[in-house]
Amino acid sequence: TGRWCAVRELLQGALAIAAKDLAIEWRTKTAFVSSMTFAVLVLAVLFFARDPTTVGAVDVAPGSLWVTFTFAAMIGLNRAFLLERENRAMDGILLAPVPRAAVFVGKLLANLVFVGMVGAVSLPLFVLFYDVPLGGGLPALLLVIGLATVGFVALGTLLSAMVVRTRFAELMLPLLLLPFLVPPIIGAVQVTASILAHRPLSEVTGWLKLLTAFDIVFLTVCTLLFERTLEE
Repeated sequence: TGRWCAVRELLQGALAIAAKDLAIEWRTKTAFVSSMTFAVLVLAVLFFARDPTTVGAVDVAPGSLWVTFTFAAMIGLNRAFLLERENRAMDGILLAPVPRAAVFVGKLLANLVFVGMVGAVSLPLFVLFYDVPLGGGLPALLLVIGLATVGFVALGTLLSAMVVRTRFAELMLPLLLLPFLVPPIIGAVQVTASILAHRPLSEVTGWLKLLTAFDIVFLTVCTLLFERTLEE
């Protein structure tokens, strides 16, 4: 009974924090508009930079999708804790009668919703620019996006909390986050290329296992380290 009460308290606190962040973003729309503007510009630049006579759209589409998606989502992750830095709002959150893990889970949920919204708008633009035949591959592509997003957002949430107190927080987050993202992004590109070529997912089982392992490891590690990050 005590364990279920603790879980319920954690979820209630996490949902309250996530709702607060999403309500603020809904009113301002600063990060979402910035991310979408960035996504459109990157997709357009990468599309028109290729030579259509030598390189097919399907060949460069997977890399273009994940470069756009990664950097557009990073804009939102950069702002995850900036609001709490102003007027020492984080001190007020830490004084609330909720577990410290609820802060991480709440921020994680809010960031997942934000990144999901960015992906929901970027994917149709990607199809429009590159005219890729998704067909029946859309569910598999959504699965890959989900697998690649969870670990990425968990790690980005933790690092955002770490660098928010530094002078160059907006610069530090990409520098710290991008080296960790190399394996999952490569895996996501490989799986996406297989989906767009209408090949079976059995050919990229190893990459799918890598994405799953990345999610499990970094969700666990980030949850355990987050409380120590707040104390520093």
